[in-house]
Amino acid sequence: MRRRAIIGMSLAVVLLGTAATSQGREDLLLRPIAPDYAARWLTPQAPVRVYGNAWLIGFGGLSVGLIKTDAGLILIDGALPQSVGALEANIRTLGFDPKQIRYILSTEPHYDHASGIAALARDSGATVIASVPAAKALRQGHSDGDDPQAAILESYPGVANVRGVRDGESIRLGGTVVTARATPGHTFGSMSWTWTSCEGRRCLNMVFASSLNPVSADDWRFSDPAHRPLLTAFRHSFDVVRRLPCDVLLTAHPDQSGGDVKYTQIQRRPLPNPYIDPGACRAYADKHAGLLAARLAKEAK
Repeated sequence: MRRRAIIGMSLAVVLLGTAATSQGREDLLLRPIAPDYAARWLTPQAPVRVYGNAWLIGFGGLSVGLIKTDAGLILIDGALPQSVGALEANIRTLGFDPKQIRYILSTEPHYDHASGIAALARDSGATVIASVPAAKALRQGHSDGDDPQAAILESYPGVANVRGVRDGESIRLGGTVVTARATPGHTFGSMSWTWTSCEGRRCLNMVFASSLNPVSADDWRFSDPAHRPLLTAFRHSFDVVRRLPCDVLLTAHPDQSGGDVKYTQIQRRPLPNPYIDPGACRAYADKHAGLLAARLAKEAK
């Protein structure tokens, strides 16, 4: 019953945000983007503790991560403008205040993961952190032409202040250290994030991975010689993800790694914790390496 109430509250917050727009009190940072299409991702769901200090506070089709530290909160991704109210409500449901968010980490600059960041950063005062290529896209509110999906992406509110980081750089907040792991391919600026989370004396390697899905606009070809740098980077990213210390894997779209199934399982029976799976990162990389190989074979016909 409590879970249904939480889900209902989250959905109500989303609807209230839309109503405020219809009544003429429009907040430009909350203006819905592709609402009919995006609805597929925004199925409301109750926030869930994954392990230790890590929660998922997002939706059925979009993961948004939350890390609690002794010096504030770290958010991973920001979903869409029309989902910001629900995200902030989920944070409050957990007993936290959105103003406690100190950092917002971005996995990629596509609108489904990044278009809510501007509003969340404004509401919290958080510093936004992304890869150097993604930081540029976040500032301008759209990807450059080297993005395989550039021609079919929606623009979104730009983020005024973004700190760019490179592969291997660490972000420290209190006693928590989150490390940037460059995983380009889906976009040149894709970044995964790793940290250690503990329950008692048991500490696990946590991974919040960027999308590895080889999708593009219809006329974009991964096999085009001009796109060889991205293809090389993509293949390197698969190797990176395979080698990551990885006890718990979360992915930007949960269904790409079985996260949707794990969420259902942990709601029904928390133990044994379904998110603990040391083979998950390798399986995730292998799955998408196979999809890229299939895509290249199709292009070769």
